[in-house]
Amino acid sequence: MIEDDVLRFEHLLSTARSVRRNLDFDRPIDARDLYACIDVAVQAPTGLIGEGWRFLVVTDPAKKAAVAELYSDILVELMHERGLPLKPSHQALIDRLHEIPCMIFVCAVGVPPDTVSGQIGFYGSILPAAWSLMLALRGRDIGTTWTSLLTGRSDAVAKILGIPDGVTQTVMLPAAYTLNAVLKPAQRAPAEDVTFWDAWGNPPPIEQVRGDR
Repeated sequence: MIEDDVLRFEHLLSTARSVRRNLDFDRPIDARDLYACIDVAVQAPTGLIGEGWRFLVVTDPAKKAAVAELYSDILVELMHERGLPLKPSHQALIDRLHEIPCMIFVCAVGVPPDTVSGQIGFYGSILPAAWSLMLALRGRDIGTTWTSLLTGRSDAVAKILGIPDGVTQTVMLPAAYTLNAVLKPAQRAPAEDVTFWDAWGNPPPIEQVRGDR
């Protein structure tokens, strides 16, 4: 029984994909589902900011449209600078982002310190909550994708949403119930290819290397 629970848990973790299509744009997300997911998120480990997380849920059509326009401008400009075309999945997202049932902004009360170690402590105290929220949404068949581009124009976002000074924006999760979305593990390098032992570059001991999966 414990093994079955572990496998189900690992399946949830390994299938928490970015969902930009196959979403139900016409069905509002039940507030009870949102609160339940946020209750999971605030159980995440924290440090520097304590319980300084705040979650801003946006459902107002005009505000969603303003945020969606801003996001589209940033993404198109970024891809142009990189000389890359928009992926079809990204195009699908920006085409209908203004119709998404809700946008969830994960914010932290305070501002990150100037030092690298301080920034790691600051963001390391809020991003685990954002990831837990994404997983909790996945568990309730609510699709989303991790977006951080809006932090590049946080002042404009703050003006649209009335976010006060002294609050740091991190990620925005556009959320909708899924419609026949097929979520499965991605093709990624196995642990043996990305793990070192005792010193950088050292392969694992031969007895630690697994056989074919």
